[in-house]
Amino acid sequence: MPTITAARTYDVRFPTSLSQDGSDAMNKDGDYSAAYLVLETDDPDVAGYGFTFTIGRGNDLCCAAAEQRAAPLIGRDVDEVVGDLGGIYRELSSDSQLRWLGPEKGVEHLGMAAVMNAVWDLAARRAGKPLWRLLVDMTPEQLVDAADLRYLSDALTRDEAVAMLEELAPTRAERIAELEAAGGYPCYTTSAGWLGYSDDKLRRLLQEAVDAGYHHLKLKVGADLEEDVRRLTIAREVVGWDVDLMIDANQVWDVPQAIAWMERLAEFRPLWIEEPTSPDDVLGHAAIRRAVAPVGVATGEHGMNRVLFKQLFQAEAIDFCQLDSARLAGPNEIIAVYLLAKKFGVPVCPHAGGVGLCELVQHLSVFDYVAVSGSLEGRVTEFVDHLHEHYTDPCVVIDGKYVLPSQPGYSARMLDASVAEYVYPSGSYWSSR
Repeated sequence: MPTITAARTYDVRFPTSLSQDGSDAMNKDGDYSAAYLVLETDDPDVAGYGFTFTIGRGNDLCCAAAEQRAAPLIGRDVDEVVGDLGGIYRELSSDSQLRWLGPEKGVEHLGMAAVMNAVWDLAARRAGKPLWRLLVDMTPEQLVDAADLRYLSDALTRDEAVAMLEELAPTRAERIAELEAAGGYPCYTTSAGWLGYSDDKLRRLLQEAVDAGYHHLKLKVGADLEEDVRRLTIAREVVGWDVDLMIDANQVWDVPQAIAWMERLAEFRPLWIEEPTSPDDVLGHAAIRRAVAPVGVATGEHGMNRVLFKQLFQAEAIDFCQLDSARLAGPNEIIAVYLLAKKFGVPVCPHAGGVGLCELVQHLSVFDYVAVSGSLEGRVTEFVDHLHEHYTDPCVVIDGKYVLPSQPGYSARMLDASVAEYVYPSGSYWSSR
């Protein structure tokens, strides 16, 4: 049986700041990066791939954290590891010395995300299934056993979680067939709306997005109110009023400022305002939500753990949950947040504005529809059209929908050539600069 022999990390950075891809009011010059982890085994055909996402400096710290988190896996039998995905998560997360650095937040939690993403990728590859299929083939009890429900019993009990999953289990195959017949899972694009783009580029990309079949588009806001009004005016001129526009402030406002700013932008009828204030401010989000309705409030890409999401749901602070596949500690914690969202009736629209995130969240959204929510109402998953060429199994979007992934794994493996070129600072790209 194969044995895990190494956990190698790679500090991979892409120079997206040069083209202003990813630019917003808070993050003006990000170089989209991945703290990329490979779980190697003594069988060259067996490995697991995972990562967490950053925007440049500090990516090396996440690599170091991932190495620390993955160290107990070295020397372990692969099938024992992937045969108890809940148990291995609980074992790794119980390291008290590493936990002290968080707990369950910051760099140590990002490192845990990279490791558990790689473990689940390894499990899916070992089973010969795409991750979404591995998840939907699990029984309700198996899913709940894998989920991290610690600190959640005041909002969601194990019995409630099992019951919710059992309710939909008999009809999972029907929803898979529905997605396949429809061409995939609906998504929206942020690619047109980065804050650093010129007006001409904004117009061109918006039109291209509508022509490509998107019914939901997102623009960045928050740096200058009059500029936001002008850019949203352009957007409505191009796409009309039948397309849903979402806007994203990326945490730049205080609570009263967010409310005042949205009074002005409400005329453009945004579906939601995303990250209007600090991602940790549960009560602030609740106050903003009450004030800006019927515009929805969305947040979650910087949601540090499932406990924060529990509080956002309990406080009725958000209309849309935007969990991030590389910030929460892998599918174990992500499953718990999906279950909470189901309990509180909040649609999950995962964040995917970063390198590799689209590859991961397509699996999660399919799993949600098939096994957890059973609904597409109010649900649309982010898509950003860049850097997919660096993955061996890139996501495919046609007519504004993610085509269901078909290859084994979590779609997390990078091309060896891309790693060699963009690993920092020794890769061929960075060493030549």
